[in-house]
Amino acid sequence: MFKKFLKRMIIVIATIILVIPIFSGLAGADARSYGPDLSKYQGAYASKPYARDQFAISQVGGYVNGYFYDQWTYPTQISSGIANGLRMHTYIWYQVGGNAQLGKQVVDHFLPKIQAPKGSIIALDYEDGASWDKNANTEAILAGMREIKAAGYEPTYYSYKPYTLAHVDYNRILAEFPDSLWIAAYPDYNVRSEPYWGVFPSMPGVTLYQFTSHYKNIAGGLDGNISLAPNGHDITMSGYTNGNSQKPKTETPATEQGKQIHKDTHNYTVKPNDSWWAIANRYGMEMNALAQLNGKTINDVIHPGQVIRVADKGEGQSVSNKVNTTPTQPSNNTQYYTVQPNDTLSGIATKFGTTYQSIAFLNRIDNPNWIYPGQRLKINRATQNNSSNRVHYVRYGETLSGLSYSLGVNYQTLLSKNNIANPNFIRVGQAIYY
Repeated sequence: MFKKFLKRMIIVIATIILVIPIFSGLAGADARSYGPDLSKYQGAYASKPYARDQFAISQVGGYVNGYFYDQWTYPTQISSGIANGLRMHTYIWYQVGGNAQLGKQVVDHFLPKIQAPKGSIIALDYEDGASWDKNANTEAILAGMREIKAAGYEPTYYSYKPYTLAHVDYNRILAEFPDSLWIAAYPDYNVRSEPYWGVFPSMPGVTLYQFTSHYKNIAGGLDGNISLAPNGHDITMSGYTNGNSQKPKTETPATEQGKQIHKDTHNYTVKPNDSWWAIANRYGMEMNALAQLNGKTINDVIHPGQVIRVADKGEGQSVSNKVNTTPTQPSNNTQYYTVQPNDTLSGIATKFGTTYQSIAFLNRIDNPNWIYPGQRLKINRATQNNSSNRVHYVRYGETLSGLSYSLGVNYQTLLSKNNIANPNFIRVGQAIYY
């Protein structure tokens, strides 16, 4: 979420403003709760970045440049998050511009796929693709939020302040959905576990504040959020009985599985000389399942004093089996591969009889020289050895219009195929597929 060049804009504007937020009706620090938001870049399993975290918001998928996509990580993030005691919520990438009818279609497409409890948050991530018509953009957002509300969920709007002020009449949103804004602003790109209020996006109706893109230093990055609980209402409690992640208002398959795993596990504090293997063996679990239950891989280091979830006595294999339930693959032509230590993209391509360009294209990998252990790659058998997935890496001084001419590819095709929101901004080293 939240593109890097747009983040820089936030920092400049927010630093100039340097406002100190005043939260009317805030019920004190105890009323606030913390948590990350998640997409495929954080892997299939959710865990607590910090012991104090109480919620997480997972991407179910989205709509971009004319097509829908699903996040294969969503169901297992929901179930594993609840297993770890997190209140799990949902967001949708919502690039619908000013088209209200399309907005309704996007929400209606994803509502049957929601695995978080009824009454929980469904946020519309609107930070790209806005039209020139501010009123139309606002109506498109409201159309989606109304569909969410009618389906029995808590509608929320996500973006950042400058983009919102330029493209959206947020007062119209607040008139219909009070305290429904989830706004991002970062002071820098350092690891931050607490907000720096000097760059807070001061505006009415902010219920969630995304205060960093480096909540904790993990592969894939991690955004950190805090619920501000305006008027004493913590929106992340929505869908959960008294804020208890084990007592949601309703059940879905992922929620039910997460509840059952939580019921059959307990907290364990890592001791000196412990290892994934030793702990798994002690509690009758499979080592990989133990790591996955805690949102890790066996390549992640554990340290004394760290708190993890382990199976109750006699439940080791049962818990392992539930954790090992893999997400449904999007199509019969798709398979997945988990990156191992010392893997390279070209080596994986050779193993599967395809090209590294094809794998990079399918997984939107900008830099084919950077993959990491535990990363899950999609490999589409239907496009193996497909020479149409050609790639060019941007050099200094190149422009998109210039590449269109030199590559012999229509300018609009490059925009659409590469999900480029701002054609005047491409960066050195960026992968351009054609």
